[in-house]
Formats: sequence, structure tokens, C-alpha cells
Amino acid sequence: MSYCEIARGHPFHGPYHDEEYGFPVDDDDVLFERLVLEINQAGLSWLTILKKRQAFRHAYYDFDIDRVSRMTAVDKTRLTHNEGIIRNRLKINSAVTNARSFLEVKKEFGSFDEYVWRFVNGKPLKRKPGQPIAARTELSDALSKDLLKRGFKFVGSTICYSFMQAVGMVNDHDAPCFRYPQITQMSK
Repeated sequence: MSYCEIARGHPFHGPYHDEEYGFPVDDDDVLFERLVLEINQAGLSWLTILKKRQAFRHAYYDFDIDRVSRMTAVDKTRLTHNEGIIRNRLKINSAVTNARSFLEVKKEFGSFDEYVWRFVNGKPLKRKPGQPIAARTELSDALSKDLLKRGFKFVGSTICYSFMQAVGMVNDHDAPCFRYPQITQMSK
């Protein structure tokens, strides 16, 4: 069985690769979790985030969007002292701001899922064999611009592209990987 580069080298990567990475996600709570994790990964390794994932889940109420949207200044200060997560104040503030914006998108579109998947017409885009993995694309630029317009924070094009990979909007598994053809055939 052939794997992507992400699945090699550390025991955290294999299960994430095999069970989550690139699988189309349509659950708003999971989409919110992935957005928060991708924002926190900025400037760090994905391994760091995977190791802290359970602490993130605890700190952000299992990524309950309503509860996160109601977090206060006291809650945010508490999180800056939580050694289990990334304690960057901008990233913590963005989680709360983004939860509020996420709820507004849900009101407008019925779900965040409906909103975000329209950028790829509801079907994962696939990277052509031999093509390098992009850091950003015109689509991630468009998503970033639209999210920023809607009040989201810390959602530059590179973070948006990583999010798109994580939730299956883009299939960036390596072509020889056993997941590549499976995900290519999926839709949300």
C-alpha cells in the first residue's frame, strides 16, 4: 500500500492521513474544528497541532460553535494560559470571532457546508499526477477574500488552501496513494 508523504515518519500522521485528511466533510462542527486547527497550524508543524488536538477540543468545548461564539474576554485570557493549546492571542481571538461569523454564514446559506462547498461546485478538485502541491490557488484566494469580507479573521489564502485540503475540497493525496482514487470519486 502506498502512502502520501504526510503519512510517513510519525504515528500521529498515519491515522490522520488514513481516516481524515482530504475526506469530504459536510458537518459544520467538523468544518469549524478544521478551520480553527488550520489557523492554529500557521507557522507551526501539523504534527504540533495533532499532538495538541485533544487539548484544543477540550479548550473549545468540542468545537461547539455556539459556545465558542459566546466566549468572553475572561475565557480568552484563560486560553492564553492553557499550555495544551497554541496560546497565541490573535489565534484565540480569531476562533471566537470566526465562530460568530460562522453562525452568520449558517443563517444566510443554511449551513457553512453549503456556503464553502459552492467554491468547488460540491465536488473535490484533484491535483494532477506530478503536479506540485500548491500553497494557495485562485480558489483559495477567492475563499479567503469572501471569508474576510464576512468578518472572519486569520484566513489568508494559504490557510484557506490548507483548510480546503483538510476538508476534502481539494484532493492533494499523492497519485500513488491508496486514498487518491477513493477521494477523487467522492463528493460531499
